[in-house]
Amino acid sequence: MVHNNIQGAVARYLRDLQEQGSLKGTDIANITGVSPPTVSRWSAGTHVPHARTQRMLSDLHYIVARLNEYYTPGEIRLWLYAPHPQLEGQRAIDFIAKDKSEDVIGIVDRLDADAYV
Repeated sequence: MVHNNIQGAVARYLRDLQEQGSLKGTDIANITGVSPPTVSRWSAGTHVPHARTQRMLSDLHYIVARLNEYYTPGEIRLWLYAPHPQLEGQRAIDFIAKDKSEDVIGIVDRLDADAYV
């Protein structure tokens, strides 16, 4: 039962990332370091990612949901892939892939405070 709940949550997160963040399966594969067919199996609910990957997907889902308050899906994708001055010119997507989501969440928090657009 727990396994099915995780499969359903992962599939929903992937669907949300596509709809809210314009992220494709290849984007998710690149971020998580797996093949696109593996992401397809996660989406279909036939496989479950490792715990570290689940956390990474959860962080990405959280960030995209927060950015959805300010940007369109296409803009969110661009935001994730653009170099950010607050990340020393690096891309937010790379920070998420390196398990440094808290740095990206800090930037989103500043969006909420109208300190960075």
